[in-house]
Amino acid sequence: MRFVAPWILSVALAVCFIPSALEAKPTTVSKPNVILFLADDLGYMDSSVYGSEYYETPNLERLADHSVVFTNAYAPSPQCSPSRAGILAGKYPARLRLTRVFTNREALGRAPRLVEGPPSQPWMTVESRRALPLAERTLAEALKEQGYATGFVGKWHLGREPEYWPEHQGFDVNVGGFGGATPGSYFDPYKNPRLGSRKPGEYVTDRLTSEALAFVEENRSRPFFLLLSHFAVHAPWGHKEAITRRFRDKSDPRGQQGNPVMASMIFSLDQGLGRLLDKLEELDLAERTIFVFTSDNGGNVRSQVEDRPATSNAPLRDGKGTIYEGGLRVPLIVRVPGIHSRRRSAETVMAIDLYPTILELTGGTLGTGQIVDGVSLVPALHGGQLERDAIFWHFPHATPKKGNTPSSAVRRGRWKLIRYYGPPDRYELYDLEKDEGELVDLAARQPELVAELDFLLRRHLEKADALVPLPNPAYRPASDAQGRRREPAE
Repeated sequence: MRFVAPWILSVALAVCFIPSALEAKPTTVSKPNVILFLADDLGYMDSSVYGSEYYETPNLERLADHSVVFTNAYAPSPQCSPSRAGILAGKYPARLRLTRVFTNREALGRAPRLVEGPPSQPWMTVESRRALPLAERTLAEALKEQGYATGFVGKWHLGREPEYWPEHQGFDVNVGGFGGATPGSYFDPYKNPRLGSRKPGEYVTDRLTSEALAFVEENRSRPFFLLLSHFAVHAPWGHKEAITRRFRDKSDPRGQQGNPVMASMIFSLDQGLGRLLDKLEELDLAERTIFVFTSDNGGNVRSQVEDRPATSNAPLRDGKGTIYEGGLRVPLIVRVPGIHSRRRSAETVMAIDLYPTILELTGGTLGTGQIVDGVSLVPALHGGQLERDAIFWHFPHATPKKGNTPSSAVRRGRWKLIRYYGPPDRYELYDLEKDEGELVDLAARQPELVAELDFLLRRHLEKADALVPLPNPAYRPASDAQGRRREPAE
């Protein structure tokens, strides 16, 4: 399968061609640069682009003004590690069998399997893979094969052991990427084996931005792929008090958001985005760079910061760690050469789509026998529709602090079906066009639609060879809940 970049072939998008220049002498078209800017725990409603009236994100607005803004974009998982693996491999986490977050204390261990749960647990425990397999042909490896310089800056969290870190997954440069979920500290010294101390007290968001700028500067004369993966806005919520003060007396006209610490962290993240956009313009690279902004999962609404919720995803339901919209729907802003105004797309998309999209835009190819679950977003970038029936999630783990039990879900068109594993299994059905807050469960009223969508979901899980929770043979309903297996902290 060969992808051909429309921006290379189309005169309408010929950013490297100027007619008068073409008449003077031939011009060689080089491949576009690619920047993937990945925020951590930034929810769908955590920017002014998507409707926040409390957070201030002027540079995200600036990016959106020359981009396609997707309003039905989803993370592959409501937790970070599975989402990051899905993005880099272009696959559903279910197919990778990497379906939950893991801690830096967990070794790789055995292959994922189903194990008998404690007597208090109705379902068997699904074990997740604890590293992105080296056998996967990552997006970085696919671009490196095309001659791209590849750089990773920031949060990795895809394997405890160093042999699974970015430098062994297709990246020439690794700054900050190791097994941990957080930087260790938001201020230098960071306690990060891939991010040495440079300036005591320096803020990690600023440091990562500076490292990204250095990579762009160094590779300005050749095609490059930069994955800038910020730790912000994940716990432990380090922030600059000088910025936080500007939000302490600010109120949200919507009455939903209002945490000054989160506002400060988002503002710093946005400032870093502005510095990167400035650098591209300074080096005359903006019109030769594909730029993608997204987040790894929905906003964290359950954790408290200064005695108030970290953020709010309203009108979406719940947040990170749950399979409701607040845990899955994320911002996705894509700028490609030739787009000079803000466009919105309501196409249902997922971050696993970025792999085939970037391959098509760069003229890359899939490997022989390589499976990619995502579909190219190129038609949607040009105002068209995608040929896709449904998208799926598989999150077969309990997150007690989030109130989520093992579950899977499917969205087809306006309809979203959630299956909670039992026994007995339980279903919820929502019409997202009329009820994006998932307030009215229609499962009991539409049993035929539930059966139809459940068939799609079961068939998907079978084709993906997913590990699905089965009834726990040791289950005793009257057992003490103390035996419940603990899930790792996020």
